[in-house]
Amino acid sequence: MLSDGDPVHHQAGVAPERSAEIDAVVGRVAGWARDRRDIAGVLLVGSCARGAARPDSDVDIVLLTRNPREYLGEDAWALEIGLGGLIRTRSWGPMSERRYLRASGLEVEMGIGSPEWARTDPVDPGTQRVVADGARILHDPVGILARLLTAC
Repeated sequence: MLSDGDPVHHQAGVAPERSAEIDAVVGRVAGWARDRRDIAGVLLVGSCARGAARPDSDVDIVLLTRNPREYLGEDAWALEIGLGGLIRTRSWGPMSERRYLRASGLEVEMGIGSPEWARTDPVDPGTQRVVADGARILHDPVGILARLLTAC
């Protein structure tokens, strides 16, 4: 499991340059989150978390914050950490997807929601599916993600 910004490391099915770009994006997101008191947790999910990324894989990150609307209204924060240009916004129940496209073609999907998404009594079936598909903790200041991964 990654903790607080450890690199993802080389993705076997991905060129070294793309793997380095993934590491850089993940590291920037984790570092940025550490400086923000409203961020309750950041979780890398999907193929990058499993170490099974392909050349066409995106980077999937769950951002849990006490102020989700702040991250859904404008994208100064996304520009600050170099996510790229916004290409899609979509609601998935308790999470809202913000998908960004970097100049290289790498897509970064930020799933933004409240810390409730990580509740463990009981674990939501949708949350369970996301975590079961691969999850690595990037930032977990109060341990809610560690408890979630244990519960799953």
